[in-house]
Formats: sequence, C-alpha cells, structure tokens
Amino acid sequence: MNTPWYHKTTIYQIYPRSFFDSNRDGIGDLKGIILKLDYIHQLGFETLWISPFFSSPQADTGYDISSYTDIAPEYGSMDEALQLIDEVHQRGMKIVFDMVMNHTSIEHPWFKESRTSRNNPKSDWYIWRDSHLPSLGEGLGVRAKPNNWQSLTGGSGWHYSPERKQYFWSSFLPFQPDLNYRNPEVKKTMSDTVRFWLNKGVDGFRLDIFNVIYKNAEFRNNPFSFKLLPTEDDPSGFFQEAKFNLNQPESFAFAKELRSVCDEFGEKILLGEVSGDRSIIRKFLGDDVNNGLGLVFDFEMLNFQFSADYFRKLIERIEIHFPDPFMPVYVFSNHDRRRSIHKLGEDLRKAKLLALLQLTVRGVPCVYYGEEIGMTDLPQPFNTAMDPVPHKFRSIPRFVFDLLGLTINRDEVRTPMQWDSTPNAGFSSAGKTWLPVHKNYSKINVERASKAEDSLLNTIQGLMKVRNHERSLQEGSLEILSGLPKGILGYTRKLNKEKVAILLNFDPQPRKFEFEYSECLFKLSKTDNLANAKLHLNGYSGMILKA
Repeated sequence: MNTPWYHKTTIYQIYPRSFFDSNRDGIGDLKGIILKLDYIHQLGFETLWISPFFSSPQADTGYDISSYTDIAPEYGSMDEALQLIDEVHQRGMKIVFDMVMNHTSIEHPWFKESRTSRNNPKSDWYIWRDSHLPSLGEGLGVRAKPNNWQSLTGGSGWHYSPERKQYFWSSFLPFQPDLNYRNPEVKKTMSDTVRFWLNKGVDGFRLDIFNVIYKNAEFRNNPFSFKLLPTEDDPSGFFQEAKFNLNQPESFAFAKELRSVCDEFGEKILLGEVSGDRSIIRKFLGDDVNNGLGLVFDFEMLNFQFSADYFRKLIERIEIHFPDPFMPVYVFSNHDRRRSIHKLGEDLRKAKLLALLQLTVRGVPCVYYGEEIGMTDLPQPFNTAMDPVPHKFRSIPRFVFDLLGLTINRDEVRTPMQWDSTPNAGFSSAGKTWLPVHKNYSKINVERASKAEDSLLNTIQGLMKVRNHERSLQEGSLEILSGLPKGILGYTRKLNKEKVAILLNFDPQPRKFEFEYSECLFKLSKTDNLANAKLHLNGYSGMILKA
C-alpha cells in the first residue's frame, strides 16, 4: 500500500496575524505570506498550516468565525487567498487551512437568527437548553443552568440569552457558541463548507478542538473528580470528569464521515486537535485501516523532558499506539503553548538536538513559525492582553500559572516574526504592530541566522535536505537501538534496503563508543566523528549515519 503524502510530509505552522505585514497596518496578511513563501520553501518544508483568516470579529483572533467562505479584510481578499493556494502549489508544496467546525462567532448570522426565537429556521442550529429550574430562571446563577458541564477554559459553558429565555452552550469562550451537529442541516452545511475550500484547491484541514463536536444527547451531569487542572492525556479538570461533553462516540463516527467528504477530492489531509489518552486519539484515526482522521496531534510531548530516557519511552509508547498504517505527529510548540526553546533554557545546542530528533523520528514533524530561529516567549501583563483567556484569570497572580507551567496569555507566544534587525524586526513598517515585537529581535532574526553557518536555522535547513532525500526518514520503520551508553538515544529507520541510524547525545559530556556504520550523512558538531567503528559524539550533539 502506498504511503499517503500527508504521512511523509513536514508541516510549518503560520499564525497569519504575526508572519509578515505587506500593507503597513501592523497586522500580518495573506500577501505577506505569499511574499515569504520562498523562505519556507528553501527551508525545505513541504506543507503550510495557516491559522484562521476567515471573516471574524477577532475576539479570539480568528477562531471566532462569522463567515466560513469570506476573508477577513485585515488579512486580504478571496483573490489573494486563491493566489496563495496557487503560489504554494507552484512550489510543489501543500496548503492546509484551519477549520473551526465546533463553533462560530456569536456574530455569525446563523447565531444571530438562532437566538431570536425558539421556532425560527436556525433555532436548532446551536445547542440550546432550558434552565434546570425554569420557574426561577436565570436568577439562581449556576444552580439554574441546564447541567454542570464546564468549558475548556474553566467555569460553566452555559450562557443565558434573554431573547429565547434559554441557555446556549460554548465549549471554549462565551462568544463562541457550539453548533448542533445532531441537526442534519448543520452537518450538511459544514460538510459543504469543507467542499467549498477543497474545490478552491486546499489540500486539507487542521481541525480545531475536534473532540468536542458532539455532546451527550441526554445532557447528563458530569461526575465529580478530584482533578483540578486538565492535562494532555486527561481533559478532565476543574473538579469534574469530562465524561459527557468530550470524546463522544458520535465524534469518532463523524471523523470517518468527514474523511469520506475529503475523499471525494482525492488524497486530502485531516489533522485533528483532540485531547485524551492515546486510546482515545486512536479512535479518531479510525479502525485498523486508518479510515478516520489522517493525523492527530499527540500533545503529551508539548511537556517534554530533555533526556534520552524520556524520548526513548515516548517513542516506544507512540510506536505501540500508532503502528503502520498510522502515523504520529511530533510537535513541541504551537500558537497556544510556550515555545520549545523555553523548556530548553534557551540553549541552542539543545534546540538543534531536538530538531534532529523531530525531523528523523518516525512521524510527521510540525514546526511553529519562529522555532527555526529560536524565537522566545515575550511575557506580557494579563490586563492588557489581546487574548481573551487571561482576562478570565486577572484576579490570580501570574506566578501561580508560571509555577504550574501554564500558558494563560497566548499573546506571549504569538509575537511578530523576527525577520531582521530593522525596526519592528522587519515584520512591518507600521508605527505600531498588533502585538509588540520581542526586544531581542536584533540578535534573534532570520537574516542574522542565515549568515551563521552553525545557526539553528541552517541546521534545520541541512536536516531538511537529508530528510527530503532519504525516503527511509520519510516513511521507513523505526527500531530503537539497545546497549548504548547512558544519555545516548539511538534508533534506525529502514525502508526496503535503505537503512539509516540516528544517534543523539542528551548528555552535556561527550561520549565515545563502538558503532559500525559506513557513512555520515549529517552531524550537529564538526568534531563529531566516526572512524574505525568508533563513534565520538560531543555533548548535546548527534549524527545521521547510513549503512
């Protein structure tokens, strides 16, 4: 069986508002992405995932959509969106749009109509419920709400609408009401929305919070839990088990239905954002033939520990849960979480080693913009945040979230791309950018990194050349090597007669040991060497060897 292209690809995530401003308004736009396509292509990435740029009030910077088939004017026009698709394809690359299927903006015409009455044509397009105590209405607050379900950001997800004298449900924020997929009209309309963009040439979709699309039909109360905060492998939290509002059987079935819609247009990618343990994730991917979503993020690794033992165990677990024909996704940062360089103590040697692992392990690597130059988080106060989430937690001191390792103000990881050392880091010639540019832009930028032979940027570009040349690194099997010195992680990738070995030293001290391979394809340190079956690896270094 042929491996689908999306199991062999490499993904570069663009947050469009922060990538490049072409019209001097301080906001990144579609034309700006077009102008920077050659940069991404030369790096070696094959697929672009672009966060939403559809029409939106921008209350959640694009994840609150008011029209799925129009472009927000600050990002550009439909003509520019189509030009972007075409320009990506001209370079032999793929383009993935971010599809927010679970909810719309409260400003979407569908919701505006839905909330006017209980019997209008859109009245059942969203999730509406009467008060648990209808005779007393809204006055009793949380006790009157339809059930005890909590939103993903904490607190009740039920919000009262005086027009209908009912509550609507929002899984995320109050201005993002959830669509009702038990209504066949909603399902058909959203499937047609997917078809609309596939007809325009899009190569697939990243699916936002896909595991919350269906909720329990009987709206049963969630059980109590002692768990305070959600984690990557267990979305329950806020002292409640998320049993009836997440990961419902109908959502697993819908993954297969959506896959069949995409199959009408050939081989298209569906990349799901879901939360739960790996047995849950597998259900979204389908049966043994992978007939559901094509890929799903495995978010446990966002909290990675920088050690050989951690990654060895991680890879072993992933290989058990995602054997062929499934493929895992390796991701260490995104638009919602702290940049990976933070967990590495801003040590570029460690960042290079992490990139070596990400681009050689069996899986699809997904890299967030700016990771390739080591962009860092920019701490910002909660009370001035563009991000609506931290405004829910302004009464809690910031150090509490820092101690818990939580990213509450997502502005901190969405700052403008640092292209050069000119004002605003070359992102924009406007007087003011939508978010402040990090003050370290004169030292951390693309122009400076491209001129330094041993920079993280050039390291990743070199790794990409090896990966894109060696088919075994794209679709080969993986076997972890045993008997290696402490601190060394090693594995082989094999496809037919092609075989390569990857050795990574997670220890700061150099390591010498016997290892027989014929050719070095890549090494992080110039003084790493393999001679007479003796391998020398410097601290925080690694090599790719070919049999």
